[in-house]
Amino acid sequence: MRAISIKHPGSVDVLEQIEVPVPEPKQGELLIKVHTAAVNRTDIMKRESVSLKPPYPILGVEVAGEVVENKSDISTFTTGTKVYGLVNLGGYAEYAVMPADRAILLPDTLDYVSAAGISEVFLTAYQTLYWLGKLQEGETVLIHAGASGV
Repeated sequence: MRAISIKHPGSVDVLEQIEVPVPEPKQGELLIKVHTAAVNRTDIMKRESVSLKPPYPILGVEVAGEVVENKSDISTFTTGTKVYGLVNLGGYAEYAVMPADRAILLPDTLDYVSAAGISEVFLTAYQTLYWLGKLQEGETVLIHAGASGV
């Protein structure tokens, strides 16, 4: 399959298309046929990181696509289900592996392009408010600043 990696750390001109095998999902993961992938600050920082050593990773952490294989206990994600969410790198490829607990069902009212750019921002805010902050119904949140995507 085609994927995007880097020749060495640097600016956008170090990106290169490579051929790699389709990844195999492990228990708790989904194999996603990627329709769109987003470019965000995480991807740029990874691409520029001088601490990276070969072999360089396939970039990309946000994708939208359809489930090809489900190796999780979440029965909602059948073959062909449209999803979006975060992957542990590997999103700039024709197929990517996604932890099933990060997959979000893609509603018919949202297209692949729009969905690919939501998950990093949405999941970061959600996890911060509900998992870390333990926000409860009826509570109020004061946000002092808003910057970047989050």
